[in-house]
Amino acid sequence: MKQALLLLNMGGPNSVEEVELFLQNMFDDKNILPMNPYMRKFVANMIISKRIDEVKENYRLLGGKSPLPELTQRLIEKLHSRLDMPVFAAMRYVPPFADEALVACQKDGVEELILFPMYPQYSTTTTRSSLEDIQQRCEAMGYHPKITLIDPYYDDYDYIEASVAKIMEAMEGKDTREYDLLLSAHGLPMSIIKAGDPYEKQVEGNVSAIKVYLASKGIVFRDIKLVYQSKVGKSAWLEPNLADVLRNPTHDKVVIYPLAFTVDNSETVFELDIEHREIAQKLKYEDYVVTKCMNDDDAFADLITRRVKSL
Repeated sequence: MKQALLLLNMGGPNSVEEVELFLQNMFDDKNILPMNPYMRKFVANMIISKRIDEVKENYRLLGGKSPLPELTQRLIEKLHSRLDMPVFAAMRYVPPFADEALVACQKDGVEELILFPMYPQYSTTTTRSSLEDIQQRCEAMGYHPKITLIDPYYDDYDYIEASVAKIMEAMEGKDTREYDLLLSAHGLPMSIIKAGDPYEKQVEGNVSAIKVYLASKGIVFRDIKLVYQSKVGKSAWLEPNLADVLRNPTHDKVVIYPLAFTVDNSETVFELDIEHREIAQKLKYEDYVVTKCMNDDDAFADLITRRVKSL
């Protein structure tokens, strides 16, 4: 059976001009704003009109684009040397959309699409949203391949080992016992969690697995805390919020690991490394360290390869 691998992600604007498209598609997603289409459009327009200028400015500070597309392409190049099948990026909100990959797969006679979510934990707002997008686009094209979704890997031993390797890479030359390790996951509204989304439990499982691994290797941090970032609006979101934790310090040396991202993007490079760093600087933290995501690391490419080959 002829197969192809699709890496599922939300995507990141390829230019400042693409920011509006990114926001429009994100807030038009029924998994992000679960309400009737008319109300969703109204709320989306309200949020975008308030945030568009600020978000565009954030991307200008990043050099006018998200680092995510280029980093994803580098990962794909590594996977090409490990897998005997075509590999595509399938972004949810900005190009390259899934259409591009699906047209090529249909033309090439691909009979099975293997979907690898670039989200370690499952959420309706991420994995399900991307899966439904693929299914709907296939249906619209009259393309009916077998679709295989790879399971969440938040507690996969190799993934935990690779996560700790990224943390220790950032801690080179530093004494871990002097630092609080903040494991920062993307937040979600409590309404989505209460509707049955498994994300919070999987994030907590991810944190537990990292703690067990660190203990097994004799790596000791002063404290390890789960925090959530990226809150939007006034409704109740998952707690504790990273900004609140930073503003009420119990210690002045922290290292932050982005728990819910595998590829660096505006939430890691801007929000964590610029915006939240400013909070730490104002409060005169002695050290504030942000680790890199997996990106195109060999360990991550190997994990994807193993997951695909074990199907």
